[in-house]
Amino acid sequence: MKSEERRVKNLSKSKRVKNYILCTIIMINISTFFDFLKYCLGDKVDMSRVVAGMDWQLLYEFASKQALLGFCFDGIERLGKEFPEELKQNPIRRDVLMVWMAKAQQIRRMNMNVNGVAAKVYRQLTQDGMACCILKGQGNALMYGNPYSRNPGDVDVWLNAPREVIMEYGRRNFDLEDDIRYQHLETTVDGVPVELHFTPAVMNCLVYSGRLQKWFRRNADLQCSNVVSLPDGAGEIAVPTTAFNVVYQLTHLYHHFFDEGIGLRQMVDYYYVVVKSEEGRVKNLTALQRDLKHLGLWKFAGAVMYVMHVVLGLPEERMIRPMDVKRGELLLSEIMNGGNFGRHYTKYGEFTKQSMGKKYFLKIWRNMHFVRYYPAEALSEPIFRTWHFFWRKRQKR
Repeated sequence: MKSEERRVKNLSKSKRVKNYILCTIIMINISTFFDFLKYCLGDKVDMSRVVAGMDWQLLYEFASKQALLGFCFDGIERLGKEFPEELKQNPIRRDVLMVWMAKAQQIRRMNMNVNGVAAKVYRQLTQDGMACCILKGQGNALMYGNPYSRNPGDVDVWLNAPREVIMEYGRRNFDLEDDIRYQHLETTVDGVPVELHFTPAVMNCLVYSGRLQKWFRRNADLQCSNVVSLPDGAGEIAVPTTAFNVVYQLTHLYHHFFDEGIGLRQMVDYYYVVVKSEEGRVKNLTALQRDLKHLGLWKFAGAVMYVMHVVLGLPEERMIRPMDVKRGELLLSEIMNGGNFGRHYTKYGEFTKQSMGKKYFLKIWRNMHFVRYYPAEALSEPIFRTWHFFWRKRQKR
C-alpha cells in the first residue's frame, strides 16, 4: 500500500516538474516573441540572442493567432538584412518561410482591395453630400511602416447625420443586410464588408455611453474634414484625427474586451495612435486624462498602457496615463489566450465558438470575472446585450 502511495506521489511530482518545465519554455518563448514585436516596431537593438533562441514555427503560430503575420513578416525581412549570420545559425525552415511569405502577399493584396473599396465608398458618400470618415482600418494602416502589412478587416464608415437620414440613404443606395445593429448598418461592396455607422462606438453602461455620444457629437465635424491619400494612388478618404483616435479607439478596445476579446493586432494599432498623438498631447494631457475619467475609460487605459509597455516597449513617458499592473496582467492574460477578437479562446467554454444561446450564458459567466476590475461595464454588459437583441428584433418587423 505504501509503495503504491509512493508511486502515485512520484507520478504527481513528475507531472508537476514537467508542467513547470513546459511553462518555463512557454514563458521564454513569449518573452522572445515580445522582443521580436518591439523590433518589428522599429527598435534598433541587438537581436542576436533573440534570433538564436527563436522557435520560428511557434512564432508563426503566435503571429497567426494574433493577426500579425504581415507585420511580423516585415520583421523577418529586416532580420535577413541586419542579422544574416545569426539567421544562418538558426534558419527558418523553408516550408514555414514559404507559407509565411504567401500569407504576407495575400495580406498585401487584401489591403489593396480594401483601400479601393474604402476610397470608392467615401467618394460616393461625399458626392451625395454625406459628411463621413473612415474609422480604424485603412486609416490605422497608414501609420504602419508598411501600410500593406496590417491585417485588414472591413470598412467602417461613420456618417455625421441623423439615424433616420442614414437609414433612408443606406436603403436607397446599398444592398443592406437584414440585421440592423444599434451602432451600424451592414452591407458588402465589391466583396468587402462595409459598416455604415450611426455612431463610432457604444459602451454597455448607459451613463458612460451617453457621455461618449455627446463627446462624439462635439468632435464630429473635424473628423470628416481630415482628408488623407491612400497608398499607390488608391484614392482619398477622411480619417479621424489622432487626438480623436486616442479616445475613440480606446472605447473600441474596451467594448470588444467585453464582447469577444481583443488581440495584439488591436494593441499594435493603438500603439501607433498613442505614439503619433504624443506631440499634440504635451499641452493637452491633463484634458485627455480628464476625458478618460469622465467617460469611464481611466482604469482600462491603465491596463492597456501596461500591455503596451510589456509587449511593445512603450516608454512610460509616452503613456496617456500611468500603468495599472493588476488590470494590465488580466488584460494580457486574456489577449494571450483569446487572440484576435477572442477567436482562439480555450477557456470560458470556448464561448466564441458556441451557438448563440450557449454563447449568451457563457459570455455572462466570462464577464462576471471582470466585475471587480470594471464593475459598471461588466454588470451592464448582459443588460445591454439583452436589450440590443430585442431592439434588433423590432427593426426586422
